[in-house]
Amino acid sequence: MRRGIYALVLICVPVVALSEEATWQPMNGAEITAALTDRVLQYDSAWQDFRASGRTLYNAGRDSWGYWRVEGDQYCSSWPPSDLWACYDMERVGDRVRFIGSAEDDVTEARYRD
Repeated sequence: MRRGIYALVLICVPVVALSEEATWQPMNGAEITAALTDRVLQYDSAWQDFRASGRTLYNAGRDSWGYWRVEGDQYCSSWPPSDLWACYDMERVGDRVRFIGSAEDDVTEARYRD
């Protein structure tokens, strides 16, 4: 009987390891809209609420209101007083998303908070 239990454990371990190594999937515009609209993301030390109205609230200790939209297959945001928009590619795996800027090290990861 014990041999059967050990075999079961050994068979299950690789499956768990594979699921933890899921690959990031690029998101298109419709997927980005669905993933962010009326959702809250938790970053390492901040959170962000994406309203359907196009407003977004970012909080890292204090509230900061901005705007968000989807252009093509990118998430874009603008933070007053600037009227410039910054756009990012997005990827998703499980309950995590990440924003990828044009610089190699410009990657921000978040989890759904809601």
